[in-house]
Amino acid sequence: MNRVRLSLAVAGMAVSAAVAVAVWPHARDAGIVLAARDDPADLADIRLNSVLRSNPALLSDNIEAALASGDADLAESFVALARARDIALSDDLTKRVNDAVTEQASTAHFAKGFATGLVTGSADDVASLSGTVAGDLFVFGDVRDVVREGKHLAMGEETDRLVLGLAAAGLAITAATYVSVGSAGPLRAGLTLVKDTRKAGRLSEGLIEWAGRSTRDVVDGPVLQEAVAAGSVFRPAETASAIRAAFRADKAGALVRVAKDVGRVGEAAGIRAARDTLKVAENPTEIARAARIAEAKGGQTRAILKLLGRGALLLAAGAFNLSLWLFGALLTLFGFLSSIKATAERATTSWLARSKARRLKRAEVALAGPTAQG
Repeated sequence: MNRVRLSLAVAGMAVSAAVAVAVWPHARDAGIVLAARDDPADLADIRLNSVLRSNPALLSDNIEAALASGDADLAESFVALARARDIALSDDLTKRVNDAVTEQASTAHFAKGFATGLVTGSADDVASLSGTVAGDLFVFGDVRDVVREGKHLAMGEETDRLVLGLAAAGLAITAATYVSVGSAGPLRAGLTLVKDTRKAGRLSEGLIEWAGRSTRDVVDGPVLQEAVAAGSVFRPAETASAIRAAFRADKAGALVRVAKDVGRVGEAAGIRAARDTLKVAENPTEIARAARIAEAKGGQTRAILKLLGRGALLLAAGAFNLSLWLFGALLTLFGFLSSIKATAERATTSWLARSKARRLKRAEVALAGPTAQG
C-alpha cells in the first residue's frame, strides 16, 4: 500500500514539474508586462524584443519600403530604432536614407511645403505644418474654417463640429500664444494637427466618435451664427474677436488636453509621428501614452508605431488575463511543492516501515536461535 502511495506522489511531482515548465514562460512574460504596465516606453521595448527576435530583417525591409514610398522620415526613424537596438544595417542602405533625408530637407522642398500648408491648410511634414501653423497664428486659417463650418451650421447643413470646435479653440489659444510669447506653441500646433488630420480623413474612428461627443458644446451656436453672419475672411481680426466670444473655454478642457498631447508628440518625435498617432489611437488615454513614448524614444517613435500599431499604446492582453498566468504559476508551484512534501512523507513512511520490518525480522531470528539450541 505504501509503495502505491509513494508511486502516486512521485507521479504527481513529475506532472507538476511538467506543468511548471510549460507555464513558466507565460508567467514570466506576464510578470514583465504587468511590471511595466504604467510605462508605455518599457512596454513598447518588450513587444519590440518579441517582434524583432522572430524576424531580424524586419527593420531593413521596412526601410526599403519607406524609401520606395518616398517617406524618408519613416526610413530615418527605422534607422534610429536599429541604432538604439544595436542592429547592424548595410552602409549602402544607411547612405540612401541619409541622401533622401537631405533632399527632403532642402530649401526648395521646404519652401514648396510651407506654401502648400499656408494656402491649403494641409500638413504632411515640418515644412507644410509650418505653413499651416503660420496661417492659423495669423488667424486666417482658423477664421476660414470657422466661417465655412459656421455657415453650414446656420443653414442646417452637415457640419464638422470637430473642425469647428478646433478652429474656435485655436483662435482663443492663438491669443494666448502671442501673450505668452510662444509658450503655448505646442498646444497651438497640436490643435492645427488634429484639425488638419480630421480634414484629411485620417483620424481614427474612435477619436472621431469621442470628438463628436466632446465638441458638441464647445461653441455657442447662436453667438457663432451672429459672428459668422457679420464676419468675413477678409476682416480676420474683427471676425476672430467675434468668434472667440462664441467659444466656451469651460467646455473645451478635454479637447485642449488632447491637442496638448498631440503637440507633445510632434515636438518630441516630429509632425508625422503625431499624424501616425492620430491614425491609430482610439481615445485620449492612448494619445497620452503615445506622448510618453515619443518623449522617451524621440525619432524612433514612427518606426515603433509602424511595427506595433495600436498595440504600442495598449497592454498586450488584459491585466486580468496576465494576472491569471501568474496565479496559475503560483498554483503550479504550490502543487509542485506539495508533491515534493507528499513524496518525502511517503518515502519516509516507506523507509520507516521497511526498517521496522527488518528490526522485527532480526528480533525473530535472534529469539529463534536459543530455542533451536535448546
